[in-house]
Formats: sequence, structure tokens, C-alpha cells
Amino acid sequence: MYNKGLYNDWVPKPVQLLLIVLLLAVVMPLGGVYTGNISYVVSGTGAMTEYFMWANYATTIGMGACMPIVLRVKMRFKVRDKMTILLVSLGLLSYLNSTTIDPMIFIFSSLCIGFLKMMVTIELFLPLMAMIGNRGMFYGAFYTFVMVLNQVSGYYAAEVSIKYNWQHFYVIMAVACFVLALLHWVFMHDKYFALKVPLHYIDWLSILLFVSTFMFSAYVFSFGKQQDWFNSKNIINASIAAFVSFALLAIRQLTLKRPYLSFKIFTKNNVQHGLFMIFMLGMFLGTSSIQNSFAVGVLGYDQLTNAKLGLLMIPGFILAGAVAIFWFKKEIPLKMFIFSGFSAMIGYAIVMYFSMVLEFNYENWYLPMFLKGYGMGSLYISVWFYTLDKLEMDDMLAAIGLVVVWRTFLAVGFFSAVYSWFLYHFQVVAIGDLAVYMDGMTVTPQNVATGLKAIQLNAIIIASKKIFGYIILAGIGVLIYVFTHHFGKERLEYARFVKILSGKSALARKRLRERKRLLQEIKDAAGPAM
Repeated sequence: MYNKGLYNDWVPKPVQLLLIVLLLAVVMPLGGVYTGNISYVVSGTGAMTEYFMWANYATTIGMGACMPIVLRVKMRFKVRDKMTILLVSLGLLSYLNSTTIDPMIFIFSSLCIGFLKMMVTIELFLPLMAMIGNRGMFYGAFYTFVMVLNQVSGYYAAEVSIKYNWQHFYVIMAVACFVLALLHWVFMHDKYFALKVPLHYIDWLSILLFVSTFMFSAYVFSFGKQQDWFNSKNIINASIAAFVSFALLAIRQLTLKRPYLSFKIFTKNNVQHGLFMIFMLGMFLGTSSIQNSFAVGVLGYDQLTNAKLGLLMIPGFILAGAVAIFWFKKEIPLKMFIFSGFSAMIGYAIVMYFSMVLEFNYENWYLPMFLKGYGMGSLYISVWFYTLDKLEMDDMLAAIGLVVVWRTFLAVGFFSAVYSWFLYHFQVVAIGDLAVYMDGMTVTPQNVATGLKAIQLNAIIIASKKIFGYIILAGIGVLIYVFTHHFGKERLEYARFVKILSGKSALARKRLRERKRLLQEIKDAAGPAM
């Protein structure tokens, strides 16, 4: 017997939806580290912040490593058995993090959490897709929910850490996983999704090479500034190891009958342009490190107040989701929706460029964070939709792990590392420029501490403004690129004209309907892998 649903037939539909929402609310923000309480974990463990940045990247890498095999794992086991074991394992890993002070355990558990988390979330996307039907509308609703959830979880991670300690939030998440495992053991059916398939076709060596490639890269991005980049032997060795691992991974895929990864989709025009736009989105999302330096280092915000800034993006997320649902329902071309997202990001950078002063108050954050929320939400939805559009299911599933890692780790991690280096470099230059005002008249022995502190704060502001200025200039170039890009319009119109002339339009429509039926069940489920 096969059952493509999740729950027993006797479970009412509203209860099924409630269980899915509860599962999403717990699993989607689950990770090895949480941005809201990293500073408290650092204080509690005595380890450097870079270790927990590495652990944060490891969660995404684990999700990307799981993605190419997730369909085979889904079809191999009964839904109830798999879901229960996965939720218990996630709970145990979260509890493990609450009891350790070794940062390497955080990194290992984060990698495992990302890997297991992807197996859980793929089960949730299919019924939600069936309910909503339209892929773009599904993205609009789902991304909005997940992004709001991530900001809320980050805030509560900080609040719980302040009221109790950082271990409590991990315990809470572990208990939530155990409760959900018990509920799903009761309500889920014990049938297979489809025809049972073997696991021995999975190439575990390729998975190991995939993980090593990006874990070494994550080490470079996380520890580059701390170890002075390529003046460090560790950074050089890690860079070489990442390159060699990726080369071995690519070579191995050419020799396998059933490759773990496929590079075929990267020859597609929409994939190439989509990856470029995702990379440019990373340029804007990487500004979070600059924003944190300004909020905490200059304005003196505590971690809870800094976490509240993330909540200010929620109205922008909601607006982006509502616009996306309307946009895809009316089947309006994507160009102007993507253009509006990048415009909002440039607006955020412009406001921050002109507003960063020592007198910056909390109300000044409302507009830039709203623009950032709308830009982030609209671009996550629209660019991901465009990138994965019109891909065959087999090719897409065999390459989606690379695309997920590119979007959530490589693009953001690269620019975060670059901004971190330039922020330090520009501060040194700014202090040198400000030194002309440092003499016995302005910095007397009585006010030396106050004077030097003001100079340091102004140096941070100057460095941040310089980076935002370059981002604005690059962003204008991105806007020009988006405005002039065809987004497949000319090619599709020409193809349709040829099919009509050749009498194949009916056949083309039939094939399109069949392909959509196959793709929208599995392919779209990979999109929201945050």
C-alpha cells in the first residue's frame, strides 16, 4: 500500500494542517547555533566567535549535502518511522549542544542537524504544494512564513539566554522535537510514499567530498580575518583542500553511472543568470555584519535590542509575500518584481549611508529595515523561482545541493568575509586621516579616554559608509542589468511562434502539462531550503 499523504485518513484536515504548521515552526528555525544568542554561547564556552560562524555555515552545508538524495530516502522508508527517528535525532543533537562547551561538537552537530532537517522538511512541502497548487504562490506564502519565523526565533533565543542562560533555548528546542515525534507517531500513517527503492545506489564518498569542499571553504570564510587570510598557513591549506576536494568530486561524477551531482543545469541560461542574481543578493545580505558592528559597536545596543532589529523586517517580509502571491496569481512577468526587490535593497543601503551618525536613534531603523525585509523576501521568492524554472526533475534534483549552498552559504559568506576585511582596513585608514586632529589641545590628559573613543567610533562609521557607498554603486549596475535582461521573454515568444507554424502547439501544451505535474511535486519542495 502507498500513501502520498502524511497522516492517517481518520485525522481531520484542519488537524493535519495544524500539525504541519507546528512541525514547520519547530524544524525550520532549528540549527546548531542561533544568531540571537551567539554572543552568549561565546561567553559561556570561552571559544572564539569564528567557531560558531563556522557552525552556522555547517547547517546549510548539511542541507545541501542531503538534497540530492532526499527523494531516494523519502521513498525507501515508511513515513512514520522516518519522521519519528529524524525528530528524535534532531532533539538529541539539540540537547547535545546544550551540554557541551567544545566548539567542534557544535560544528559537527550543526552539520548533522542540517542533513537530517532537510529530510524532515521535504515531507512538509509536498502536502503544502498540493494545497496551494501554484508554485509561485507557494513560494510567496512559504518564504514569508519561514523568514518571519527565523527572525522571531532569533529574538526569543536572545531573550531566553538573557533571562536564564544560553543552554535553555537548546533544551526547549529538544523538548519540542521529542513532543512532535510522539504526536507524529500517533497521527502519521505507516505506509510507503511510493515504490520502495534501495539505498545502495547512494554514493557516500561523493557526499563526503561535497561536505569537505564546503566545510573547508567555510573555515576560510570564518577564520580568514582572525588569521590574516593568506598570511596564515591554515587558511592556505584549507583553501587548497577545498579546491582538491571539489576537483575530486567533479571527476568522480563523470565516472559514476548514477552520479550524486549533475553539472548539466549550469549550462542553462536562466540558471546562470539566476545564480548571478543570487550572488548579488548575497552582496546586500552580507551587510548584516556591518549593521551589527554599527548597532553594537557604535550605538551600544545589547543583544536583545539588536535582535529586535530583525523583527522590524517582518512588515517588509509580509508585503513581499503578499505582492508575490498577487504577482504569480496574475502571471505577471518577473522582471519588475525582481527590479523592485533590488531597488528596495539599494534603498536600504542609501538610507544607511546617509543616516549612520552617533546620534542615530531607534526610530531611524524602521525605514531601512522595512526596505531590507521587502528586498530580501521578494528576491528570495522571485530569483529562486526564475533559477529553477523549466528544469527537468532529474537534472534539477542532481544539482540542487550546489544551488542551495551557493545561495545560502557561498554568496553571503563570501561578501561577509570581504566586508569584514574592508571594515578593518578602512578603519585603519580613517584613524590615520583623523590623526591630524589629535594634538594636545583636543586630546588632553584629562579627556584622553573620551577623545580616543570618539575617534574610534567615527572611524567605524567612516569605514561603514565607504562600504555602503561601494555597494550602492554596484547595486546601480545590478539594476541596469535586471532592467535590460530579457528573462526568457524573447526566446519563449520565438519558440511558441515556431511551434504554432509547425502544428505542434497542442503537443507542446500537453507535454508542458505533464512536466508540470511531475516537477511541482518534488522540484518546488527544494526551493525553500533555508
